[in-house]
Amino acid sequence: MAYPDKLLADDEEVVRHLHPHWLTLVRPVLVLLLVIGGASFGAALIPPGPQQGMARLGIVVLSLLLLLVLVVVPVLRWRTTHYVVTTHRLLFREGILARRGRDLGLSRITDVSYTQTLWERVVRSGTLTIETAGDSGATVLRKIPDSDGVQQLIAFMIEEDADRRAEVAGYGGGDRGYPEDGYGYPPEDGWRSTAVL
Repeated sequence: MAYPDKLLADDEEVVRHLHPHWLTLVRPVLVLLLVIGGASFGAALIPPGPQQGMARLGIVVLSLLLLLVLVVVPVLRWRTTHYVVTTHRLLFREGILARRGRDLGLSRITDVSYTQTLWERVVRSGTLTIETAGDSGATVLRKIPDSDGVQQLIAFMIEEDADRRAEVAGYGGGDRGYPEDGYGYPPEDGWRSTAVL
């Protein structure tokens, strides 16, 4: 499912749209199989008699409740959790009925790191830690697919965003150079204070 364009600025594009790693769905699938198998086996064990129909109905109702809580809710939570990297920011959205979200401008990100256990390396998953300027603290995202690739992508997008901002402000582009200085160093004090960002 494409990320809604209405949440993006006119000149903003989605670079990568992720959900939590698919392994988060393994437990709900196993529970689904166990509940269906257990319910079928339990219904078959009920002896014939006047109470057989009510007993089987009870098993069906209990099974449906278990499936709702242990299968449907985790799958919906996975489906409604979005990690979106755009050309301007990172967007996080989650929640089934009540929604929660956070946007981080690429220019505010000071550090992006990832960690992986041995198992996470095998399945290509991991945890991203994103540090930003300000007092909001680090944003920790767990079970991110291809966490090392996403970390590199975000670092690249931060550089691209800085270059874009420099071009908009009129201070050169991709070479990260500054005006009136051929060596890539900022000129005398006061240059940044006059920049229009």
